[in-house]
Amino acid sequence: MSFFRRAAGALAAALCLAILLPALAAPASAAPLLAFGARIAGDDARTRLIIDFDRKPDFKVHYVANPYRVLIDLPETDFGIKADELEARGIFSDIRYGTMAEGRSRIVLTASRPVGVVLAEVQEEQGAASYRLVIDTAIVTGEVFQGQMEKQSWQQASAPAGEQPSVILPGGKADGPFVIAVDAGHGGIDNGARGANTKTEEKNVTLAFAHQLAEALNKLPGTRAILTRDKDEFLSLSQRVQLARSEGANLLISIHADTLKQKDIRGATVYTISDKASDSLAASLAERENLSDQIAGIAFVDEPAEVADILLDLTRRETQAFSINLAESVVGKFKDEVLLINNPHRHAGFRVLTAPDVPSILLELGFLSNKEDEQLLVDPAWQKKVAGLIANAVEEYRATVVANGG
Repeated sequence: MSFFRRAAGALAAALCLAILLPALAAPASAAPLLAFGARIAGDDARTRLIIDFDRKPDFKVHYVANPYRVLIDLPETDFGIKADELEARGIFSDIRYGTMAEGRSRIVLTASRPVGVVLAEVQEEQGAASYRLVIDTAIVTGEVFQGQMEKQSWQQASAPAGEQPSVILPGGKADGPFVIAVDAGHGGIDNGARGANTKTEEKNVTLAFAHQLAEALNKLPGTRAILTRDKDEFLSLSQRVQLARSEGANLLISIHADTLKQKDIRGATVYTISDKASDSLAASLAERENLSDQIAGIAFVDEPAEVADILLDLTRRETQAFSINLAESVVGKFKDEVLLINNPHRHAGFRVLTAPDVPSILLELGFLSNKEDEQLLVDPAWQKKVAGLIANAVEEYRATVVANGG
């Protein structure tokens, strides 16, 4: 009997040792990750989140609606981050992080608008002494967000470590339709100009025309028009640019109808971007349009160089050349059909035209300060005619680009 007791004791000791040895010999990597630093920067269109870890983190990205959220799932993580290092800003109204369950942690980014991840990657720092998780986000349209929701799998990462997401990469998509972003200027708290006689607000004129233009463009083969806004809402200038990019727009056409002190000046004008304005009128109009954000209390703030690539960037020379091509095509279609201002193709530093990869024009349909222009601007028949001419110009532009191998 003592033999069996001794054997049982030896077996129990062996089992205890077998349990303890793996724990004693466990590598340091079994310990929780340590997030020891973070920073966030951006504006109301794009925001970058950077988190420093002591080891390379595996992560998964998911999307949840109502409210719009980006979830970043991590292995068990100790967050040694100061509260102000991850204070919500830019796109995000709230940021939370902590333990989800045993062995799992999560960062939750809450936004007031649909949002998507443009870049999600881990960067090795200081010879593998630390690792940096970089998450670049941007606003998207509701349609794009819904597409992200439908494509994601909770079993597999929608943005696994080391793999760049493909949901909202900017620029035209070669395998899809030719996309034109139609941007109705002003909106919401920003009424824009006001008609001299009818007192019609510019934001309503531009929205009505935007719908007409989108309808005309959608009749073109292989073409899809999207509206940056389809109702009376305020969008910042950077949001307008980003919404166009989120849809992979090939073109952006921003619609306006301003007023001038000189009430006898009338006619349409097409603007492209330039660091130096072509004339005093162009400079004045650009200055007024660029104040749109300030009307809603949004201050334009220069960001650190580290995040400059996710904020407003200088338009690339090639994109600017395409913009000029489109502007000239529109002017050509307007001749003898729509009254044009003297020197109808002008340029200035309009911030809504700053997409580095989307050829863009700003179209002043006419001036609400002029009686004759005002009557036309509120006339649906005139709007439909002009929208058709712009659609023809876009079709001509596209044919030229394709013929030149663009």
